Amino acid sequence: MPVDEAMKHRRQLVGVAYRLLGSITEAEDVTQEAYARWYAMSPQQRHAIGSPGAWLTTVASRLCLDVLGSARARRERYVGEWIPEPLPAYSLDHQTDPADQVTLDESISMAFLVVLEHLTPAERVAFILHDVFRYPFTEVASIVGRTPAACRQLATSARRRIRASRQASTPIAQQREIVAVFKSAWEAKDIPRLLTLLDPNATISADGGGIVPATLEPVEGLNQIALSFAALADRAPDLVVRERTVNGQPGLVAEQDGSVAVVLAFEIAGGRILRIWAMRNPQKLRAWADSERGPTPNSR
Repeated sequence: MPVDEAMKHRRQLVGVAYRLLGSITEAEDVTQEAYARWYAMSPQQRHAIGSPGAWLTTVASRLCLDVLGSARARRERYVGEWIPEPLPAYSLDHQTDPADQVTLDESISMAFLVVLEHLTPAERVAFILHDVFRYPFTEVASIVGRTPAACRQLATSARRRIRASRQASTPIAQQREIVAVFKSAWEAKDIPRLLTLLDPNATISADGGGIVPATLEPVEGLNQIALSFAALADRAPDLVVRERTVNGQPGLVAEQDGSVAVVLAFEIAGGRILRIWAMRNPQKLRAWADSERGPTPNSR
């Protein structure tokens, strides 16, 4: 099979792996390893495989299971909060059916990925492959190493936990408006305005990875959050804040001295900001260095 025929599945492989691992870097590593195994086979062996995409997805998903198994121990040693790596405004998916696009977009939101972190590796793989990418449980079973019935139970358990954490959806246009007002109030250090945008139970989590300063525990309460953003505007008056799409949702990117300093993702419910995730770890901002060099749809 020509190289292009196998490589046309690359974006979907990265998309599956990113949802499973919450890391663009690890997703790309897994995808590269899956292709290394594909091209390690003889041409005759590759030709005998009826569906290269399914084969590559199976291999990549099994590799993700291995990574997830070791990731828990690594994240226990992680300095401060571990937040999934934020995704710039480009699609992970290639030639998806428009009818599937809403599900795919929701499955890369930061709120969704954070909930996935609380699932077991097997639950996560079963749910993502079946509910998001519509793989039948017979195929999921061969990947997870369990029976189709057991995989159905894993997906059901994951679905239940995800539904329990899900907030009522807010239209994207309204989210974008709220984020824009938040940006203006932050830049103006307008604490009363910030307070009107935040839910009384709002929290903010920051991920510095022990590399750059960041709060080690989530900050709770609208007063604390509003004050912290106003204080940040005082400490860093040269911060340039731009509206961007972060994990398929309206978000903000702040630059300092020409470099991306923080990416903010939001969860908005009932017209107010419920959760803010602040990514500061420079190792998780590498994709943003490239994306910020060119124009993006929501720049202002």
